[in-house]
Amino acid sequence: MVEWKISNELVDYESACAAMEQRAAQIAAGEADELIWLLEHPPLYTAGTSANVTDLTDPDRFPVHTTKRGGQYTYHGPGQRIAYVMLDVGKRGRDVRAFVQQLETWVIETLAEFNVTGEIREGRVGVWVERPDKPLQADGTLAEDKVAAIGIRLRKWVSFHGISINVEPDLEHFTGIVPCGITQYGVTSLVDLGLPVTIEDLDVALRRNFSKVFAAS
Repeated sequence: MVEWKISNELVDYESACAAMEQRAAQIAAGEADELIWLLEHPPLYTAGTSANVTDLTDPDRFPVHTTKRGGQYTYHGPGQRIAYVMLDVGKRGRDVRAFVQQLETWVIETLAEFNVTGEIREGRVGVWVERPDKPLQADGTLAEDKVAAIGIRLRKWVSFHGISINVEPDLEHFTGIVPCGITQYGVTSLVDLGLPVTIEDLDVALRRNFSKVFAAS
């Protein structure tokens, strides 16, 4: 059984991490159900285990949190839906690659409900959308922007951290970092793509598609 929790107020990052670690330990011990926690953070940057300090271009802009999740620098803030996933990967096949692919599929299927075609790119973490409305890249290919990020950690085969989808964050806030170490591509949101989507709309789609993607696991 998977519990769903929604926090309507902005959640402090360090408090969220502590709560995730506690819940993950309880799940591993068989003392609590799995949990999907939907929330938003105040503006902040996080540095994953692969973060390069040179990618933090404006270190005094927002608080910077060092985190144990995989990946590089990311931004979190209002208008971005975070879905922290505390799931027992041990009972779901013990296949980390397949689990990450499920998370990617979850995001892609959720975006599809809003007629957004999310795609995965080799060598680039997260979910991307093509931007035919923007100038072509130097090599003549379509411009692409990142719309969702994925970063997880496992402890005793229980996951924590998770995914973030840009609904209507202040995209200018991303300029204080090189998101995920990638300079060639930009960042977008559902509203930036011209879609009048709310956080609540996205939550409904996330829950519906989670049950589809993870039903067989």
